[in-house]
Amino acid sequence: MGKFILGVIVTLLVLILGGLGIAMLGFLPTNANVAPPHLEHRIAMGAVDASMERHAPHVANPVPPSDQNFEDGMKLYTMNCAVCHGSLDRKPASLSESFYPPAPNLVSDPPDDPEWHLFYTIRTGVRYTGMPSWEKTLSAQDMWKITSFLSHMEKLPPAVQDYWKTTFGVTAPSGEEEKDEHKH
Repeated sequence: MGKFILGVIVTLLVLILGGLGIAMLGFLPTNANVAPPHLEHRIAMGAVDASMERHAPHVANPVPPSDQNFEDGMKLYTMNCAVCHGSLDRKPASLSESFYPPAPNLVSDPPDDPEWHLFYTIRTGVRYTGMPSWEKTLSAQDMWKITSFLSHMEKLPPAVQDYWKTTFGVTAPSGEEEKDEHKH
């Protein structure tokens, strides 16, 4: 039994040292202009979600869901987020594909994460993705306004939808579009 355990330990050490050797000798690609392999994407996103679940406080949004706060969140998103995550006129972000992994288009594919998750992502950023921490740039109230806007994007009040259409020339996502796409 002792030899078996020793064999398992030696095998694990060889795998760990081999992996480190491969990484330190430059055999792992580091270029950001290719799509991540499926397994890497799956593991990385799973790790991000698990880390959020463990570290992010599950707090309620202190900013009330009002027309003014949604419009403020929309403006803040346009000024700070659109260059990477897509503009409200539904044009792709100019920098999205320059990141590894590519930054998600939050207008075409609105996030379905809880607000505490979105706020934590905005406040702390996400290591190794290009998503910066905004806590030294934006106030907590502004980060919550962006969070509220993102989490309600598909169900905005009519006045905010009108503001979106008037300001950006396109309608706000409704959630019905996704249902229509699945019908075809």
